[in-house]
Amino acid sequence: MKPSLPVARRGSSLAANLGLSERVFASAADRAMAKAIDAGLERVEQGLVREVGYADPIAAQPARYLLEAGGKRVRPMLTLLTAQLGDGVTDDVVTAAEAIEITHLASLYHDDVMDESERRRGVPSAQTVWGNSVAILTGDLLFARASQLMARLGERAIRMQADTFERLVLGQLHETVGPQPGEDPIAHYIQVLADKTGSLIAAAAQSGIIFSNADPAFQEPIIAFGERIGVAFQLIDDVIDLSPSAAETGKVPGTDLRAGVVTLPLLRLREIAKTDAPAAALLARIERDVMPAEPGSVASDPVDTNTQAARIVPSAATVDAIVADLREHEATRATLAEAHRWARDAVDALAPLPDGPVKKALTRFADTIVERSN
Repeated sequence: MKPSLPVARRGSSLAANLGLSERVFASAADRAMAKAIDAGLERVEQGLVREVGYADPIAAQPARYLLEAGGKRVRPMLTLLTAQLGDGVTDDVVTAAEAIEITHLASLYHDDVMDESERRRGVPSAQTVWGNSVAILTGDLLFARASQLMARLGERAIRMQADTFERLVLGQLHETVGPQPGEDPIAHYIQVLADKTGSLIAAAAQSGIIFSNADPAFQEPIIAFGERIGVAFQLIDDVIDLSPSAAETGKVPGTDLRAGVVTLPLLRLREIAKTDAPAAALLARIERDVMPAEPGSVASDPVDTNTQAARIVPSAATVDAIVADLREHEATRATLAEAHRWARDAVDALAPLPDGPVKKALTRFADTIVERSN
């Protein structure tokens, strides 16, 4: 039996998690809303511990593993935030917030298997502890539990959960298979981000509207906001992956590149390399010295089995220099600009919402997303 981790709680306040400073978020109405959401988050946290606490001892420990590893609880926070446009933090809103977060947790188990990730939330990923099969089945269990929670809320909730789950799977499928012949790789990549990340953030925000009995006219703006801010979030992650400060990001610079994960800076570089010789040279260095080759290829083995020629393994300093070159390249600057554009579009989608604490909080949240790269 693997030792369990202590429960790592979310941030202590709405302001801490959404980046709302005291200066921005200081009126009496703002403070009242923040207090209500923080109280709701306490209820959600207690519910998450209860809902992933399987009686079956084989399921119990892996199911609670990533919950105990922590998390910012951004998705349930958005559910509770948008619920302020209606009746506030009702029992149904809390149930929906729990279901959304458990869906997110379930997707992490599957993502880590697909990506062969070794760590998640500062701890070894589930499949490195229990193996791929247990990790996948645990994700399935959590998806089932999230569906059970949504079933308590009626047919509308079940339909939303099913639609979101379908998009999560389609996003992973398209990411795994890659763009088809003739398909724009960048458009394909953005759609994957919208499906894998944007859809669940949108569902979280939409749930707050639906289950607080808010004006149905708010749903479309909130869905558009969630979709767009989800894409912006992932594009900023692409830039942060190249950050030179491992202490701030918690990752080695170029972690995605080194793992063979294709992100937007690399896709932009490939476009530029078609007509730019220096970009083509940098791309060649990345594909030769940084990204892993396909299993069984010459570059994946210390010795080429056909020629018996020893593979030249680049030094860590060489790889670091290549990652730094990509970080400073216009392809990465273009990615950052794209992230800012998606964040601006997300805020623009909020125009139909009434002015007030909720709209201000969502706008500040969008700002915080892009500020992470500063």
